[in-house]
Amino acid sequence: MRTPATRTSLREDLRRLGLCAGDVVMVHAGIRSLGPVLGGVNTVVQALLDAVGDTGTLMAYMDWEIGADEEDFENESLREEIPTFDKRIARAARDHGILAETIRTWPGAIRSDHPDAGMSAIGSRAEWLCADHPLQYGYGPGSPLHKLVESGGKVLMLGAPLETITLLHHVEHLANIPGKRIMRYQRPLLVEGERRWVSFEEFDTSDPVTDELLTSCANFFTLIAEHCLAEGGGCAGKIAQAPTYLFDARRLVKCGVTWLEERYGSGKLPTAR
Repeated sequence: MRTPATRTSLREDLRRLGLCAGDVVMVHAGIRSLGPVLGGVNTVVQALLDAVGDTGTLMAYMDWEIGADEEDFENESLREEIPTFDKRIARAARDHGILAETIRTWPGAIRSDHPDAGMSAIGSRAEWLCADHPLQYGYGPGSPLHKLVESGGKVLMLGAPLETITLLHHVEHLANIPGKRIMRYQRPLLVEGERRWVSFEEFDTSDPVTDELLTSCANFFTLIAEHCLAEGGGCAGKIAQAPTYLFDARRLVKCGVTWLEERYGSGKLPTAR
């Protein structure tokens, strides 16, 4: 029978991996991969907050559990039934797991204003991270992802696959590569106390951002992450039973932009023969 992980053991594992007091860290988690944990997901959040301490900050990607496909937003019979985005009550998308929703509802948590690219954060820099989130190109400059990099932050993949690193959407935004798909859509928001349909423009992050990437290298998030690890921009270990990776956010972005531009930019490297 497995001994369950505890708040103390998780904190010690996190610190051994390299999470330190004062860190700003974005976390993705597959909670089940940890194995049994006394207190469940709440204990995981407490251990993460213990590891970064009173001066640190914990952040997670939210998105929005709307229960609608994009075509539903164009369906006149459904359009007026689609809920208005209210960041106080809009649940984190289920795809991001129970940890994201737990962070969103944690006492003192701050959430950014973007319905789709939104983040929630807890800690000393939470308000700064989430403030003034641009509604247009919400993964780019001025976004919480940009601020994570600016602050010298880290990315923790706690039993989560490397292909789910949200920070690499920021890389897609920054990389100078041709053919990026742009999506334009609308969301119902509260504007000056009234429901209004607001127009958004964003690089299409639902698939790799260019058709060439989609057809030739759909798993490039994983490849970039593995390359960054090989270059010393991150480390691997275990938290309880979960395979875990900790990345330096700045190095991950630099590695990702270089990787994309060398292979898919206008000055890309010639294909080996």
